[in-house]
Parts: sequence; structure tokens; C-alpha cells
Amino acid sequence: QVLRQFVRHESDTVSSLVLERSMNRVQLLGRVGQDPIMRQVDGKNPVTIFSLATNEMWRTGESEVTQGGDISQKTTWHRISVFRPGLRDVTYQYVKKGARLYVEGKIDYGEYTDKNNVRRQATTIIADNVIFLSDGGMKEKM
Repeated sequence: QVLRQFVRHESDTVSSLVLERSMNRVQLLGRVGQDPIMRQVDGKNPVTIFSLATNEMWRTGESEVTQGGDISQKTTWHRISVFRPGLRDVTYQYVKKGARLYVEGKIDYGEYTDKNNVRRQATTIIADNVIFLSDGGMKEKM
């Protein structure tokens, strides 16, 4: 009984000191919708921003196994922000509209005030890894 109390007491203490594990991870594979821009706001570190489109396709109507039914498609646009200095500069210099990219990062929800002084919400992917999958994005900007 003393041992049980000790173990219970120790595990209660340990669990109160250890934070729960959590994860915020995003993986996207898609095409760039616009040439990247680089912004610097209020003297903060610059950021490269571009949009990435991902497509989802499915068959509607009859059984998905047969050829019947219509094919539907949904395109989702993602705002990608790159803050890491080396990656930020490479993506700004080499990513072009139409390039096929794989992007890893985390999702971030934020707010901003637009030019009409209206508060808006924004969802952004903060990229920490970008892999070029097509030559379309590797041509240097002129």
C-alpha cells in the first residue's frame, strides 16, 4: 500500500509537470497560383508569400468502381508564408506561377485590418520545407 501511494504520488507529480504532446503539421502538394512576393512589415523579418492550389476529385452518381457518374473537382487555395531566411530567399527567387511544389509546415490562424479598417481573419501555412517538383518553378525571375 505504501508503494502504491508512492507510485501514485510520483505519477501525479510527473504528469502535472509534463506537457501533453500536440502537433500542428500540414503537407500540401499542388501548383503555384502566382509569382511570390516578398514583404517586410514594421521592420520585422521579411516574408515570401505565394498561393498554392490543391485539387480534390471524386466521382458522383453511380458506383465509384464503374465508369458511370460525373467527375467533380474542388480546388482549394492556400496562402503560403516562408520566414526561414535561406528558404525564403530561394522560394522568392525560383518559384514561378504554375510550378508544382510540395510544401510542409504548420497552419496559422490570424487577424488583420484591411484598407477599409475592417478586421479580417486569415489562414496561412507557415512553410518550413519546400520541394520543387517541376522545372516550371526553377527558372530565375527576370
